[in-house]
Amino acid sequence: MSLKLIEKSYDTQEIERGYANRTLYINLTTKKIALKPVTNEMKEKFVGGRGFNLWLMWNALPKHKIVRWNDPENEICIGNGPLGASTFYPGAGKSVVTSISPLTGLIIDSNVGGYFGSHLKFSGFDALEIQGKSNKEVIIFINGEENSISIEAAPSTLPRYSHLLTQELTEKYAKDSSESAKQHVSVVSTGPAAKYSKWGMLNFSWYNRKRKWASCKQAGRGGTGTVFADKNIKAIICRSPKMDSRKLNPADLETLMKIGHQHQKEIVRLDPGQNQMRFVGTGYLPDIMNLMDLLPTENFRFGHHPEIDDKNIPFNRQTWAKLFGVNSGQGADGCWLGCTLSCSHFVKEYRVKTGPFKGQKVVVDGPEYETIAGCGSNWGVWDPEWVLEVNFYCDTYGLDTISVGTGIAFVMECYETGILNKEITGGLELKFGNAKAALELLHQIARGEGFGMIVGQGIREMKRIFAAQYGASPQFLQDIGMEHKGLEFSEYVTKESLSQQGGYGLTNKGPQHDEAWLIFEDIVRNSIPSFEDKAAALTWMPYWRTFFSLAGLCKLPWNDVIDPKNFDVPIRDPNTGELLQAKILYHVEWYAKYFEAMTGKKTSIDDLICMSERVYTFQRIFNIRQGGGLKEHDSNLPYRAMGPVTILEYESRAERYDSQLKEHLGIVPSRLPTEEKIKLLRKYRETQYEKLQEAVYKKRRWSPRGCPTIELVKELGINHEDIIELIKPFQ
Repeated sequence: MSLKLIEKSYDTQEIERGYANRTLYINLTTKKIALKPVTNEMKEKFVGGRGFNLWLMWNALPKHKIVRWNDPENEICIGNGPLGASTFYPGAGKSVVTSISPLTGLIIDSNVGGYFGSHLKFSGFDALEIQGKSNKEVIIFINGEENSISIEAAPSTLPRYSHLLTQELTEKYAKDSSESAKQHVSVVSTGPAAKYSKWGMLNFSWYNRKRKWASCKQAGRGGTGTVFADKNIKAIICRSPKMDSRKLNPADLETLMKIGHQHQKEIVRLDPGQNQMRFVGTGYLPDIMNLMDLLPTENFRFGHHPEIDDKNIPFNRQTWAKLFGVNSGQGADGCWLGCTLSCSHFVKEYRVKTGPFKGQKVVVDGPEYETIAGCGSNWGVWDPEWVLEVNFYCDTYGLDTISVGTGIAFVMECYETGILNKEITGGLELKFGNAKAALELLHQIARGEGFGMIVGQGIREMKRIFAAQYGASPQFLQDIGMEHKGLEFSEYVTKESLSQQGGYGLTNKGPQHDEAWLIFEDIVRNSIPSFEDKAAALTWMPYWRTFFSLAGLCKLPWNDVIDPKNFDVPIRDPNTGELLQAKILYHVEWYAKYFEAMTGKKTSIDDLICMSERVYTFQRIFNIRQGGGLKEHDSNLPYRAMGPVTILEYESRAERYDSQLKEHLGIVPSRLPTEEKIKLLRKYRETQYEKLQEAVYKKRRWSPRGCPTIELVKELGINHEDIIELIKPFQ
């Protein structure tokens, strides 16, 4: 084993109603290891997962200065939740990573599968809190089998690449060489690119006996891997004792098992005829998004490929089913035990085309929809094998595929419009469709050299550099650079959905779809037409989706497999006008019963929403402390998220845009040049977004500045003196 710098033993204590009732604090500067009790206030007000992480960070970070991502005071927190680690309910293997983001300067939260969160709980901890910086690379080892925690010097001989590092550490830290022993080890790591890029992500592993391989899920968003590398952490390893859901000691085991079995049966029965998540995971989405004109194509200019048959795009679900080899039993399994959705897939023996592993056969975890869209269609690349290539290298280099996809798509448009040239890019012809050039850029990021060093800093920094050094128009760069608050957009075209523009622009962390995905309701159903309707949806949905990150659950079982009975419910409440069908309330009721069965607390749907609203509001206030979190930070979306920036974009949907000018502004489009029509449409759409902001703030009970009101904070029970003082100026 590695040289131990410090070790601490701890006593075993039983998990109680889903809670280990302890958190683990590690300071890498002082080499301090401490166990902290979970208080009743933490459970009542912050629930678990993201809520615990935020509360720990709020109290640990200096309160009278803005903490930068690379300050020693910044923390990485990993939390599970009271409903996590159960094998009785689908999707119960999630954990949440929080930190101050290198990209945004705000709190980032990134949910992730794999075994680590569950192993952490079975080892005796509801959350892990890491602060400080080590002066040399270290490994943190949480040995739940033998009740010890150690900080160890990382041997210089360990692999640089995450997929190799994960395999080696899994075998090294397993109790013995058996398959069962390896399954008790989970590794958190990043790769070499995280040292040079702000897009660094974290791989969370699980050892799968069928694969005979330690696969990974990713905490991708916001640069958590960059913080990890900056703290000089080589890896975090957790070795779990026996994994038994009964050890969670739920308040009502019989009810918990009954509800879980009910949801599991529904998935097994309905998924084959619906989205086929068990066969292709989120790979079912690209052909649907292409058909609906929502698939990002060539830096979000278009929503589909105009030259490809909508029903036969290269990225359809049949393509992925074949590559995953599901029908031969090769590629289907879940990233946590007992999850019947089993949406985690892999490609076996992919032969690498480029880079340090050229010619070798490797396992590729995924790809997921976001990677297919971001590093495929958004680059104008339609060959699935190139998507696998990017997927593999992003994972082993430690890079977020969403940020890489959106970031390089921006670079490609800048190249095609003449802002960039071969002299600037070091000879790379970064045109749409040039996958080889994009891969070389990726390799440069991992090596910390060339034009890749600029690109890896993210779109916000690229916009500054391209304007200052290459004479590009700052306004044009702002219009086409798909980032907001510093975070790159995830992969949906939002031009025609005002609700989804709000679902990106009004988020706490930046434009990530896990807060609110309302495109279908907005565009296809037109079920939320008024500002009040949209505001109601943009209040309830982010609060509800927050629940999953508190509980330790995956949201996919909630809304990706649905009993047809849900569609017997009215689309809208006849009394309040709010959405009904989209909430899938019979599933929400199951989660309320599940929460009650685990914790013993009487729980209704309204209770779940209230607990989530409290944490969501608290995170908004935390962002205010960090210098963000107000109306001015929610404004200034890149205009491409709202409408057409270029003549090419407008004319690709000319009939649609012309009819909107006529309908909404009473303009006869045929009398105007395209440039003038773009300006008029832009003014209208930007005004609509401002009105949406006002409606959402009112519905959420925030001030016109976008700050939660003192009355709301008091009602939610988080009216601590420091919080009140912080938000007073923004009422």
